[in-house]
Amino acid sequence: MGMDGKIVRVATDVGGTFTDLVYFETDTATGQQHIRTAKVDTTAPNFAEGVLNVIQKADIALEKVDFLAHGTTVVINALTERRGVKTALITTSGFRDILEIARANRPDYFNLKWVKPAPFVPRYLRLEVNGRLHTDGREREPLDLSTLPELLNTLRCEGVEAVAICLLHAYANPVHEQALLAEVRRLWPDVSVVASHQITREWREYERSSTTVLSAYVQPIAARYLDELQAGLRNAGYQAPLYIMQSNCGVDSLAHARQTPITMVESGPASGFWAAAELGRLIDEPNLLGLDIGGTTAKCALIQNGQVSIKTDYWIERDSTHAGYPIMVPVVDLVEIGNGGGSIAWVDDFDKLHVGPQSAGALPGPAAYGNGGEHITTTDANLALGRINPDYFCGGELTADQGAVARGLDLLSERLQLPPIEIARGIVRLANDNMVNALKLVSLSRGHDPRELTLMAFGGGGALHAVALAQELGVKKVIVPRSAAVFSAWGMTLSDLRRDLFINRFVDTTQPAALADTQCALETLMHAAREQFVAENMAPAQVQLQVFAKLRYQNQEHSVEVALNSHEAIAEHWPAIEQRFHALYEQHYTYRLQAPVEIVGFHLIAVAEIGKLIPQALPVTGRTLQAASKGQRNVDFALQGVHQAALYDYALLEPNMTFCGPAIVEDSGTTVVIHPGNHVRVDHLGNLHITLDGNGA
Repeated sequence: MGMDGKIVRVATDVGGTFTDLVYFETDTATGQQHIRTAKVDTTAPNFAEGVLNVIQKADIALEKVDFLAHGTTVVINALTERRGVKTALITTSGFRDILEIARANRPDYFNLKWVKPAPFVPRYLRLEVNGRLHTDGREREPLDLSTLPELLNTLRCEGVEAVAICLLHAYANPVHEQALLAEVRRLWPDVSVVASHQITREWREYERSSTTVLSAYVQPIAARYLDELQAGLRNAGYQAPLYIMQSNCGVDSLAHARQTPITMVESGPASGFWAAAELGRLIDEPNLLGLDIGGTTAKCALIQNGQVSIKTDYWIERDSTHAGYPIMVPVVDLVEIGNGGGSIAWVDDFDKLHVGPQSAGALPGPAAYGNGGEHITTTDANLALGRINPDYFCGGELTADQGAVARGLDLLSERLQLPPIEIARGIVRLANDNMVNALKLVSLSRGHDPRELTLMAFGGGGALHAVALAQELGVKKVIVPRSAAVFSAWGMTLSDLRRDLFINRFVDTTQPAALADTQCALETLMHAAREQFVAENMAPAQVQLQVFAKLRYQNQEHSVEVALNSHEAIAEHWPAIEQRFHALYEQHYTYRLQAPVEIVGFHLIAVAEIGKLIPQALPVTGRTLQAASKGQRNVDFALQGVHQAALYDYALLEPNMTFCGPAIVEDSGTTVVIHPGNHVRVDHLGNLHITLDGNGA
């Protein structure tokens, strides 16, 4: 807290197109909050420069900031663009080909020309050491490190910069990996090295090997980025701890994130969905469909009972025709598609119109940016339909190049032999269809009826499409958060310090004393989880633990996570836990079995509160709705035709104001499209609650 009794928190989020900032200043005496937001172009590949640019744009005195959290796409970008370092893998004798063997399931089953994805480490850089453990962690064959100096010399000569270590059954006992890791560091202190037990303690050799390799591949890149960011912030006057957003909806210390940067793989999207869950709890909307539409992608996730689902079954570059690569780290359970404001509209060889996944990015950006972009994007189509104000484009910072938009639409019009306005409508409808399918994957496909959920839309493009998507899904209500354009950054100010620990432990629950032994082991794990934070100067009272048991029917492959209540012990409350498993299993898979249930492991969530922000109600000045009016304009609502819509300035809307569509609400970072028949209410925090009429019109 500053000398003036004010607490200042800042969060920055680097996206594929824009770098966002949220600034919160809280007066501890009055509780009054002052909020500022800013947005600049992302400066790839020097992402740290964009962060410093947005701080400068927001005119922030860093020496007065008490808390700074940062989310970044640097890890996922390094992976997808193949900008990592030359990496080697050291594994157990006989297992060097595990990255190529992978999983046998072909995603495109009838494609006889399908080729497995090339591993990130070529075969000549995958080396073996002798030594073996049993599945329960007992030593079967001692570790032999006599050949290691020769192996490392080979890697040195090949110009390797990072080494991944993944030994068989290290999840059960890391002793061999620890010995090998120490020896590599002793013999080759300059190389970046990571072992699988530092990242995950779950079984499945291929997934664990892939995760370790990908972590090693990006580690030097991420370390340099975090070091540059920290140095830049320190030079600019920042003195407080720097926190990094993780994929598990929590922040972590920079030192810990630097060790295993793969945990940042989806840090930006995670914070947005965490913000949605936190906001949902504040406004009594615990069951949500979260939708984040940025410049490059659209992401969606399900929020149940105020909780975001965290899983380790995460793959990059996986789709209907590509197997992709698994990453076994805690990641928010989301679906991501290449559809955002910058998604390019294009025509295939059969004269069929498509939208995405290619993006115009920030440079040259959509045609309307006037930076030489010739391709029509979703943003351009929304502009042509009157949904976006050309005189308030990008918050008035840019003049929309309507000539470039018209020329781009004319080219598509000529190709498809359709009027330009129909092309624009088609682009928006196609983008909506793509997003609806993604929303169905996180709701209907998982046994949840979207009609019983509320859609919360954020990101720069979320509010443009939300109502149309809700109509398609049968959702009755849409919420657009205040500061929706920078919502992911806002989420970081609401986050706790968090670590997710996944531990495999196979338990046959039918055996005598098995449950009692398991309870003892679980208590040991819980103590170890607490000690991680205590070792980093956190008071034990600050640390909260939540435990999930991973259960399955005997002899099955995959498990279901069942939450344990704080008072529950495995041995004493097993029948109740087992009943919850049956119910959850049936919800996921539509049936239950009369079969023994076994434990395959535990998921522990350790959370330490670090003084996160609590949003305060907005003041009510008595301003009228008319004072927020910006006039009217014709807006094309695609399926619902052209209507004259009322225009409102979001910054001038106050709690308890109400109005009906057709309407457009303009904010500096986003535009809210309110369709005819919709009813809008502003809540005490400034969020828009849009209720759809009964017939979905």
